[in-house]
Amino acid sequence: MDNNKITNIHRPPVVVVMGHIDHGKSELLDYIRKTNAAKKTAKGEPHPVVGQEAGGITQCIGAYEIDVKGKRITFLDTPGHEAFSKMRSRGAKIADIAILVIAADEGVKPQTLEAYKKIKKEKIPFTVAINKIDKPEANSEQVKAQLAENQIFVENHGGEIPAIDISAKTGQGINELLDMVLLLAEMENLTANFKENASGTVIESHLDSKRGVAATLLVKNGTMKKGMFVVCGGAIAPVRIFEDFRGNSLEQATFSSPVKIIGFDKIPEVGAEFKTFNTKKEAETVRTALEKTQGVENAALAAKNASVTERDISTENIQEEKIIIPIIIKADTAGSVEAVEKEIMKLQDEETFVDVLRKGVGNISENDIRLASSAKNPIALGFNVGVDASAGELIEKFSVTIQTSDIIYKISEWLDGEIKKRKLLIPREEMMGKAEILKTFSKIKNKQLVGGRVLEGKITDNASVKIKRKDFEIGQGKIIEIQQNKVKAREVGEGKEFGIIIESKSEIAKGDLIEIVKKIG
Repeated sequence: MDNNKITNIHRPPVVVVMGHIDHGKSELLDYIRKTNAAKKTAKGEPHPVVGQEAGGITQCIGAYEIDVKGKRITFLDTPGHEAFSKMRSRGAKIADIAILVIAADEGVKPQTLEAYKKIKKEKIPFTVAINKIDKPEANSEQVKAQLAENQIFVENHGGEIPAIDISAKTGQGINELLDMVLLLAEMENLTANFKENASGTVIESHLDSKRGVAATLLVKNGTMKKGMFVVCGGAIAPVRIFEDFRGNSLEQATFSSPVKIIGFDKIPEVGAEFKTFNTKKEAETVRTALEKTQGVENAALAAKNASVTERDISTENIQEEKIIIPIIIKADTAGSVEAVEKEIMKLQDEETFVDVLRKGVGNISENDIRLASSAKNPIALGFNVGVDASAGELIEKFSVTIQTSDIIYKISEWLDGEIKKRKLLIPREEMMGKAEILKTFSKIKNKQLVGGRVLEGKITDNASVKIKRKDFEIGQGKIIEIQQNKVKAREVGEGKEFGIIIESKSEIAKGDLIEIVKKIG
């Protein structure tokens, strides 16, 4: 007990910023990060990389630290696009405190309520930040009233949830917001043990084409030192290439610190827990034990930890009448892969089946193209990645369509257009006529003589027909002869009676309907 009193100390809070898209989450984080960087530069400390777009440090690391009045705060940076909702959910699970950002000029929106539900589910304390207060149309009181309508009661409006007016543009209220975060952290009494080996959560993972498999880890307890070994599910890495959120080399890191480790033997599962060990033998023993003793759940996790996930084509049973869109998904990070998959799966409908043959991290490779070539009209999608030279040489040979972009909705838009083009090429049927069977006569093998009346349109010689009984299709066939008044005819119009010979494997009965169909396209 005495030892715990010495080693258990207060740790910095981990904060996630959530809210509706375009309400200013990124702007708030940028302002905090840049302001903190400016203060450090004034003190002669290294300036972190800030404000970069796709491929920049914020996108890859997923978290960063700031200093407020001598106290550290770690912020999780999750993408705002709706497709990245899984990443935001993970952020809520990992975080100690949340900031719910709402634009003062737009008010409560669907993603606002989605974010609140996640915060409430994880039972983490939070503060509301009413952003864009500098705008002429800003109405903070209206936002608070809208929150109350959704059973979210802030201070001075029937509740105790803190609500602070801010402007991520001018900086108004930002200091008060950070003070509130520190106050909430103090009330939570967050502690950790610096003498234990580090443990925590995988925030992001990706394949660095020059340096190997990398992962961003958030240390929640203990200390990580150079020379240790990290185990994340089925993946192991030596703590050798070991960097902070700025990209600076580290010797050690402790709780609430986001760190980047390069050198994993597999891509770690995003959201997985990690632990560190002093020797490689220890780490490998633990990995083996995890895979052997923790049953089906860990076997599935080990499979997920592979650099790519491949569908077992032979086990699928896809309806023949659907348009099948075979797809390979490649992206820069594991989180991006799941976001792309989520976005493109929205394009499925009653006519379309999106068949993901393989998904994984890294460039579109030669193996991807060869796998895709086993399907008809395959597509390879790349988000924030390129195409390997060896793959590029095979694209034309195997007729694989490639589409890459660093904007997720551009990929979705392109695929939507491609699906629509393919739908136009599918043969469709048009009903030319409908008739009721009034009487049946002889049947020899697959040929049957029947009599009936045309209810709609017309029936024609050599036409394809669908045979229906009580609104259900029981078979198909072809008219091989028509008679009207015992004379051969080429067609019979609406309201007229007829005799026809139909070739079909299905036996036709009195009361059945036949539909004359014409294929289009």
